[in-house]
Amino acid sequence: MAVGTESAKATVDEGNEILKPRTDKREYRRIVLKNSLVVLLISDPETDKCAASMNVSVGSFSDPQGLDGLAHFLEHMLFYASEKYPEEHGFMKFVSEHGGSTNAYTSTEDTNYHFHINSDSFHETLERFAQFFIKPLMSADATMREIKAVDSEHQKNLLSDPWRISQLEKHLSREDHPYHKFGTGNLDTLHVQPEAKGIDIRSELIKFYDKYYSANVMHLVVYGKENLDKTQGLVEELFQEIPNTNKGVPRFPGQPCTPDHLQVLVKAVPIRKGHKLSVSWPVTPSIHHYEEAPCRYIGRLIGHKGEGSLYHALKIKGWATSLYAGEAGSKMEYSFFNVSIDLTDAGHECMQQVLGLLFTYIQLLQQSGVCQWIFDELSAICEAEFHYQAKIEPISYATRISSKMMMYPTKHWLVRSSLPWRFNPAIVQKVLDELSPTNVRIFWKSNKFEGQTEKVEPWYNTAYSLEKITEFTIQEWVQSAPDVNLRLPTRNDFIPTDFSLKDVKDKEDIFPVLLRKTPFSRLWYKPDTKFFKPKAYIKMDFNCPLAVSSPHAEVLSNIFVWLLVDYLNEYAYYAQTAGLHYGLSLSDNGFELYLVGFNHKLRILLEAVIQKIAKFQVKPDRFSVIKETVTKAYQNHKFRQPYHQAMTYCSLVLQDQSWPWTERLDALSYLEAEDLANFVPMLLSRTFVECYIAGNVDKSEAESMVKHIEDVLFNDPKPICRPLFPSQIMTNRVAELGTGNKYFYHQQGSNPSDENSALVHYIQVHQDEFSMNIELQIFKLIAKQATFHQLRTIEQLGYITSLSQRNDSGVYGLQFFIQSSVKGPGHIDSRVESLLKDLESKLYNMSDEEFKSHVTTLIDMKLEKHKNLSEESWFYWGEIQNGTLKFNRKEAEVAALRELKKEELVDFFDEYIKVDAPKKKSMSICVYGNQHLKEMASDKDKISSTSIEIEDIIGFRNSLPLYGSLKGCSQLKL
Repeated sequence: MAVGTESAKATVDEGNEILKPRTDKREYRRIVLKNSLVVLLISDPETDKCAASMNVSVGSFSDPQGLDGLAHFLEHMLFYASEKYPEEHGFMKFVSEHGGSTNAYTSTEDTNYHFHINSDSFHETLERFAQFFIKPLMSADATMREIKAVDSEHQKNLLSDPWRISQLEKHLSREDHPYHKFGTGNLDTLHVQPEAKGIDIRSELIKFYDKYYSANVMHLVVYGKENLDKTQGLVEELFQEIPNTNKGVPRFPGQPCTPDHLQVLVKAVPIRKGHKLSVSWPVTPSIHHYEEAPCRYIGRLIGHKGEGSLYHALKIKGWATSLYAGEAGSKMEYSFFNVSIDLTDAGHECMQQVLGLLFTYIQLLQQSGVCQWIFDELSAICEAEFHYQAKIEPISYATRISSKMMMYPTKHWLVRSSLPWRFNPAIVQKVLDELSPTNVRIFWKSNKFEGQTEKVEPWYNTAYSLEKITEFTIQEWVQSAPDVNLRLPTRNDFIPTDFSLKDVKDKEDIFPVLLRKTPFSRLWYKPDTKFFKPKAYIKMDFNCPLAVSSPHAEVLSNIFVWLLVDYLNEYAYYAQTAGLHYGLSLSDNGFELYLVGFNHKLRILLEAVIQKIAKFQVKPDRFSVIKETVTKAYQNHKFRQPYHQAMTYCSLVLQDQSWPWTERLDALSYLEAEDLANFVPMLLSRTFVECYIAGNVDKSEAESMVKHIEDVLFNDPKPICRPLFPSQIMTNRVAELGTGNKYFYHQQGSNPSDENSALVHYIQVHQDEFSMNIELQIFKLIAKQATFHQLRTIEQLGYITSLSQRNDSGVYGLQFFIQSSVKGPGHIDSRVESLLKDLESKLYNMSDEEFKSHVTTLIDMKLEKHKNLSEESWFYWGEIQNGTLKFNRKEAEVAALRELKKEELVDFFDEYIKVDAPKKKSMSICVYGNQHLKEMASDKDKISSTSIEIEDIIGFRNSLPLYGSLKGCSQLKL
């Protein structure tokens, strides 16, 4: 390697400045290596994690005929090993053990590989990463295992409606266009069919790699802590040996849809309950006019939710519950503009009128012309969002940039299409005119079509029917549409104009402080001393004891929250489009409100939300729509992935005052608007508001906001809310499993069509305490990659395989979760037990150096700084919500880590984790898919006499003692 010589030097692009946000202190440099690899270097001295992302301009469109999924399979294989680092999955192991993560994806025309890592391990990780593209070791031994991993990935998608409908859209396109292909691949396409034809899949894999992978079609982003010169030297050293065979980037000219595939109405049967319309038009790709942003302009108008909008009209009629409009599937050669509408039952019956309103609104836009002021508003909002954007994880940032480097000039690599600034009505009008009845594809999805279709898509077995429609038919729909006042939106008063930063006097206040406490509320306050953005974060938890006291109460509380959002929709949508977001949701104790975004006009939105709570009234027509929507949401619980079902059962055992979805669905069935009208005053009658306000807000503003809430809700002559009685403080109790016991719960999967089974193997350990926290975390760090490697890579139990730490209101434990189509939960549970025995040997035989390395890695992970205001706020809000209030948790746990000895870790494992640990408390939740259901009875019979079978989850939970509440303690202290 001729490092440092003139021949090894990269070409530096000095003449093309990269446009970056005005608040961005990072440095950027474009270089081109001698092998023609284009690289963007990013220097961020403040970062704790370093990252890299390599984008290769080849994807599933290039799969050879009859080998669907080969590009995706290659993506899997590059992670396997390289000639220089031949250890199987050594890269993933190294990254995991050094505080990082790694992943990849294959799209139609690109494959992207990425990782991030603690900064002190970056050099070695980057070297290992480079070898993917220099000399990968595509071992014959690994070939079949990774084909099974690809197949398992496909198996989990088989009952996913987004995957099914996406493939149906591809199926109904030109067979000679690669858009028509099945890009994921499975066992059949990568093993069964090739073997039957005498094709050696490994040879095809190597041939594909040699044909398409070349340095000149790759784009690399390297995000480092060092200065640009040092990072450049590292990249030149490590990546210049990637072969450059001067390949051309594959091009796929032509449209996927001919006239035969347009003017069609497709009726499809989804898995989940509900009705959806997806209306699609082939349009000129916006990438060719990204500065004018035609699709963004049009999407903003068709997708608008204010008064006079298409969505507002559909909502008033009771026909729709959501609407999205925008460009999708955009490539250099083709693109689609999509409008997606979730329909109510009434909307489903009036589908033709819904489409009539859509085309009526499009005609309004076409006839109104393109408005300068609307474009200027869009431009102003996008400019504010770009220049004051928050930092995100380096891995996400690097991947976002690398995936688009080929499509944009260097100057706009960071901006891409996010900053429209050139007003060109003709370009926008051209795309608007493409949204015509002669150019449309309509996909209408509903369970009502079951048994009424005659065709089946081959890869996902989606039932569908297809009929041609004419321009005349659509004109009839337009004429049948109700006469409603559709109009363009009004000007947006929420667009921020004041970006000044507050003068923070108490810069030494690095933790939240309790700024205010009354019988009605308490306010935690944390000014922005790190991020220096004109943004704020507000979280308010309305503690209402009645909210979750029964399935009946929880359902009513849920509808109340949905209706609040529904009532606020037309007003708050303007705020959300201007970078000021809000949300309302159920919480453990009642309901939560959050607001996050530009602080300039945040208080206006906050006061509007509080006023809507104070003046809440039930509108029977909206109650009916929301009840229907919530009912479908509960009904669709049965179609969740089996591992989600298993985790839900685990939560039901552990979390006091939680209710099965079946009980909530049953309670919902007989509720009427009058029940909610009677319930809400009782819900709010006793309330305590826990508040957290952070960011670009000074103390007096924060206190004033909370005082305003108290004045509206508590201090009226006839108050809506009164303070909680001390005995009503909600405390989030968690069930304590019996020491030395192993519990089992066996249950059939709720979707009889799902072949997948799942296991959650949960080990409950302790209640929040620094020394035990770090012992648990060190063990998880050591065991996580071993779990993935053994259970997924070696034993091929399932694509979804993981080990994670679990925290239930300050009660810590571990959970292994595995979803499998090849083995049942009983077998998987035995393999987890066997893995724990292997980990026992691993711990006992660990050298002092290995142990110290793990400790150092965990310390680095804990000392990682928060990257943005939301991330910081989530951490502090978690401490407030759990009642732990350990705002110095990271520092205290790092101090404990520095004192930790290997012998203490081994003792912890022996006492709480290993198979026969004396203080072990474990539970296996077994969910049986259709093909493993016959094993459930025999698995139950195999349970040893020392184990306990859970027959009734709620009865079992009620028989257990509960951990003392940490939140109760914090209430008493303060």
